[in-house]
Amino acid sequence: METATGINLFSPMRLRGVTARNRLWISPMCQYSVFAEDGIPTDWHLVHYGSRAVGGAGLILVEATAVEARGRISAQDLGMWDDKQTEAYRPIVHFMAEHGAVPGVQLAHAGRKATVPGSIGPSALAFSEQYQTPAEMSEADIQQVVEAFRQTAVRATEAGFQAVELHAAHGYLIHQFLSPLANRRNDRYGGSFENRIRLHLEVVRAVRSVWPDDLPLFVRISATDWAEGGWDIDQSVELARRLPAEGVDLIDVSSGGLTPDQKIQLGPGYQTPFAERIGREAGIATGAVGLINEARQADAIVREGRADAVLVARQSLRDAYWPLRAARELGVEPDVPTQYRRAW
Repeated sequence: METATGINLFSPMRLRGVTARNRLWISPMCQYSVFAEDGIPTDWHLVHYGSRAVGGAGLILVEATAVEARGRISAQDLGMWDDKQTEAYRPIVHFMAEHGAVPGVQLAHAGRKATVPGSIGPSALAFSEQYQTPAEMSEADIQQVVEAFRQTAVRATEAGFQAVELHAAHGYLIHQFLSPLANRRNDRYGGSFENRIRLHLEVVRAVRSVWPDDLPLFVRISATDWAEGGWDIDQSVELARRLPAEGVDLIDVSSGGLTPDQKIQLGPGYQTPFAERIGREAGIATGAVGLINEARQADAIVREGRADAVLVARQSLRDAYWPLRAARELGVEPDVPTQYRRAW
């Protein structure tokens, strides 16, 4: 993890063979686009992600992209399990890279939180009364999902993505295996901490085995379930300590989403202390996310060494060009596209 000395929000960040022009990144945000069919990105996604590249973001993570059809959160979500989907990503990825942003994608499986038919999970426990009860996964099912992540990572390289993030947060499948509140198994994938992290590590290894050595691999985790008896920050630190040796380059630190009974303590930058602790104790780069809405707030997080990068979500939805405005506010010359310079 880099020291805070001389590092600020608009310092470049090298990630293996890739350099992000700054440390203000776009968090993956599902679009739930009514135009998306069969997981295929559309013109909406080209304009949405392209605008944020033009708007000055250093790295953009495309929304949760399902590794198989039953792994979609909703029928309007994206996927990358076939050639037609992969081809549709190419112009979007090219546009982001052409306009200075590192194009990244978040690979995901919704597990029991899928609202499409055929949901699966570590145990036959529904997320809530409004959700279907998932089928408990056999070991064959587990290996099928691991292989789906591996194959989708191959497709991500074919589409031109330069960073990939594994979604192990927000109550989706990998997180479900991590948390005792969703995982009641009594085989080698449940019970002890070592067993509950097994799927997570298997997915990391499968993806890293095909993801190019010169491209970075991220993992998003929920640092805590915000619920008694669930996954917590101590377990997150222990998992994070193991990830550098597995080829993970950065942990994108979020929280919650595992249970509707969560009690989240909201406030500006409320998840940043989790990122700070994980980075300090696990010796790995981290990204901070969560109610980071002001330029000086984001800059301070990086300057003080509390995280290596800041990911913004809602603020980016409100203003696709917020990184350019943040740069100007912080006294940094914004990386304005040639076509727009007369306005700056």
